[in-house]
Amino acid sequence: MLSINNIRRPVMANPAYFIIDVKINDPEGMKPYQARVEETFSAFGGERIVAGGKPEVLEGQGPQGRIVIVKFPSLEQAHAWHESPAYQAIIGYRHAAAQSHAYLVEGAA
Repeated sequence: MLSINNIRRPVMANPAYFIIDVKINDPEGMKPYQARVEETFSAFGGERIVAGGKPEVLEGQGPQGRIVIVKFPSLEQAHAWHESPAYQAIIGYRHAAAQSHAYLVEGAA
C-alpha cells in the first residue's frame, strides 16, 4: 500500500501484453491450439484484445502473419499462463504448424 497524504491506496500491478506475430503454415495442424488456447489464458485473467485485423504499417517491415494481443492483469500472471501445464500442453501444436515471434511487454498502469 502506498501512503500519500495519509490516504492508503493499493499498489496496482501494471498490465502485461502477450503479443504474437504468427504465420500459419499448416491450418489443420493449428486447429488443436486454436480450439484450446483461449481457455488457457482466460484462467489467468487474460483477455484477447486484438485478433488479426489488417495492420497499417507506418514504419519498417510489417508483420509476417496475423497479430494477436492478449492483455493480462500483470506480468506475473502472463508468465504464469505461459509456463502453465495447460498452455505447455498445446504450444507444440503452434510450434509445429506456424512460424511465430512472441513477446511479453509490461504496460503502463
